[in-house]
Order: sequence, then structure tokens, then C-alpha cells
Amino acid sequence: MKHLTTCIISLFLLLNIAVAQTNITIRGTVDDAEGKMVELYKYADKISNLEMLVDTCRISPEHFFEVKCYANTPMLVAIQIENYSQSFFVEPGRTYDVVVEDFDWNIDEQKNIFLDPVTLPVQFVGLPKDDVNYLIGKFEGVVSKYIMDHRAVMDMRYRPKKQYFDSLVMEVNRYCPDIEGNDFFNRYKRYNLAKMRLEMRLGSRKSVFEQFIKDQYVLAYDDNYMTLFSALYANSISLGSRYIKQPRLAYWIENLEYAVFVDSLGVDPFLRHEQIRELAALQALGECYYNSLYKQDKVVAMIKLIAQRTKFSQHQVVADNLLKSLRRQQTEAVDTMPLGELPDVEKKMFSLDSLKGHWVYIAFVRADDPNCMGEIETMAHFKDTIYKMSDSIDFVTIVCDREFQKMYHLLMNTKKGSRYDWTWLHYNGNFDLLRRFEVCSYPWFVLLDPNGKPYYNITPAPSTGIFLDAPWNPKNQPKIQEREVYKHTQRK
Repeated sequence: MKHLTTCIISLFLLLNIAVAQTNITIRGTVDDAEGKMVELYKYADKISNLEMLVDTCRISPEHFFEVKCYANTPMLVAIQIENYSQSFFVEPGRTYDVVVEDFDWNIDEQKNIFLDPVTLPVQFVGLPKDDVNYLIGKFEGVVSKYIMDHRAVMDMRYRPKKQYFDSLVMEVNRYCPDIEGNDFFNRYKRYNLAKMRLEMRLGSRKSVFEQFIKDQYVLAYDDNYMTLFSALYANSISLGSRYIKQPRLAYWIENLEYAVFVDSLGVDPFLRHEQIRELAALQALGECYYNSLYKQDKVVAMIKLIAQRTKFSQHQVVADNLLKSLRRQQTEAVDTMPLGELPDVEKKMFSLDSLKGHWVYIAFVRADDPNCMGEIETMAHFKDTIYKMSDSIDFVTIVCDREFQKMYHLLMNTKKGSRYDWTWLHYNGNFDLLRRFEVCSYPWFVLLDPNGKPYYNITPAPSTGIFLDAPWNPKNQPKIQEREVYKHTQRK
């Protein structure tokens, strides 16, 4: 009986946790999108800017979808279908009904949506007028209209006039007054205006710090607070300051002098508060990672030390998120994931993971694009010579046209098709694979080493002459083993 009671209590707790973890529901309908995957994303925090996949589902034959998430406070989320997305705010305990209609899913066939993104037209149904999205939308509208009407004196290319910014604040307070009981919107308005004032150099860092940061609670959980925080401390440590010069910072990081590094930052009057100092240190380390003065492996090690030794639980979460967002950690995460299977020209599924142990030169192309076909011609010209030179290299071409028949026609019904005698696959709607390899235009090339890791940040195209002194050439092997590999990371 005691064992049964324990089981019942445990089950009750698990059910409560499951319910608690999904206090926000987004449901809706999408025209002409049966079977497409709906993905729900959020930012883990405002320092790492790590995008997290929260929930997924497939659109049903009735054009319906439903995704869920959990939040303690209002937060920004994004719904993504294929490579189209839309962001909006959600509040705890709410159910949102949305609809996406009259959308051309084939826009990416006519334009490069990676360089010129197309917004997914998500429309709310039955949303109350006091919802945070409407309030923020009204605020953004007032600000945009005022700046457009006074663009001659608010232009960032010149020094904006302080009196006009003060008038903007009055305009905002007139049309977007504080809402009783809606602290999130009130903070959004104040912190964004403060950030604008800082960026326009109409207020000193000291004045912004004393008004919004000093002697106040550190709202690390609040996106609005952290947006202003990130702007206030951007590059204020990593590029050096009058208090601590860059070489000294580099020395501390190089030697992993954690205590000296964190404590010494306190000589800056803006960093005397311990919690603020540690958050700013994490932001600075994220900036140091991309600065050649600092060694990346040491920067990563320092972030790990903060994660291990901090007494603030929120900072440990931020540090872990920052580690995941950095290039090295993303590379390790991607490389451990299977690449999956794609259909070949006969619609037989081919496993990309079966090529591990070989160098793999992957070309992402469109079958009717002249630039793509020009590069394919170059691959065909070198292919036989390269295959004779080494048996450890494989060419793979992944065709990214929505219609499978375009690849079939190219290979089976044209004279040139017989010359392209290597592995050809169709992407088959696998947009996750395109994102993992960061395809942002066509043609796009990726060279994987025998361990399945990207060899280049950005792989050169065949026309650049990469095949003339290829890394898989036997004479280059000692050089390859000594090389440290990094992967070029995203958005967004």
C-alpha cells in the first residue's frame, strides 16, 4: 500500500510538472500547407542570443497546427514554417489563435529569401486590444512616425537634436501611457527609449546607468532590462577601457586567472555590483571569442569557470547558453547529429552518414540556375582526375528545387546528365539540413573531413581552383591532421 501511495504521489507530481511546462498554447490554421513542419523558437537569453527550438508539429490534413511553450513572464517567440517566420510576444497562461492564409510557399524559387527574408503573415484572431503585442505595435508606430516626420533632425548620420528626442518622449507618453498592471509593457517603453537615447548619444552612459541600473534590482530574467544592459555594456570591457587595458585582459584570460579577472573589473564604477559585473563579464567573453587578441579556447575555458563558480543560478544558465552558442560548441553539437537520408534520382533513400570516413564535397544547387550549372560543369571536368588521385573523396550534389522532376530531367533526359556520374540527391523538403549547413545562396558548397566535420568556414567553389591543391590530396595529409577545424555559424 505504501509503495502504491508513493507511485500515485509521483504520478501526480509528474502530471503537475507536465502541465506547468506548457502554460502557453498557439494554435491556428495554414492554407495549402498540409504536412509542413511548424517550429516554435525562443531566445534562451539576451546575452548568448541562443535560439532554442521549443516545440514542433506537422500541419494536419485539416490545415490545423498547435504548439505549446512555457514562460513565467511575457517573452518573444517566433513561428517558423520552412524558411519563413514571424515573431511576436506571448504571455503566461494565454491561448493564441492565429491564421496564415494566401501565402505563396514558392517565393524562394524566384528570389533569395536568405538575403531578403520574407515574413510569414501570421494574423491573430480574437486578440484583445490590451494585449502586449498591440501595445508594443502602437508604441513602435508612434516612434517610427515621429522619426520619419523629423528625419532631418533625427538622422543617425548626423547628431540628432536633444529637444526633438524630448518631444518624442512626450509624444510616446501622450499616445502610449503606462498601463496599470502591465509592468512588461511599461518597462519595454522605458528601456527602449533609454536605449535610443544612448545610441543617439543624447545621454551619457553614466546617466543611463544611474537611472536604470544603479541601486536597482538586476532583472536578468526580463528581456527589456537585458536589452538595455547589453547596449550599455557592449564592448565596454572586451575592447579595453581607461580602467583596464586590453593586453591585461588578454593576459588574465590566457592564464585563466578567474578571480583576478572578475574582481579586477570592479575598478570600473559601472561594474562594482557583483551580479552586474559577472553578467557584463559573460557578455564581454562572448565578444572576446571573436576578437583575434584573445585565444578562443581560453575564452571558452574562462566561461566554463564562471559557470562552475558563480553563486548566481541565472548566471550559470547564461554561461551554459553562451557556450552552446559559440562556434566550437555548435560544431560539436552538429557533428554528433546524424545527417539523415535523402532520395536519389531513382527515389531510393541514401544515407549521408554512410560517407563518413571519406572526404565529402557537397554542392547545394538549383537545377535550372546558370551559376549552379557552371560550377557543376567544373566538378565534372575534374571528377575523374580527382577520383583517380584519391579513393577517399566523394562528390555529392543536393538539388534544392522543390520539384523532384527538375533533378530527374537534368540527369536522365539531357546529354550532359551522363557526365555528372556521382551521387545526386534531392533535399526533399529537409530545411533543417539546409540550416545546419547554413545554406544562404545557390550554389553553396561544404567540404566535410573524414570525421564528418566542416573543414572550411566557407568552402570555396570549384571555380576558385580548390581542386588544384585539394586538402584530400595525399601530400597534404600531415597538414590536415594538424589543422583545427571550425564551422561557420548562423542568425538569427
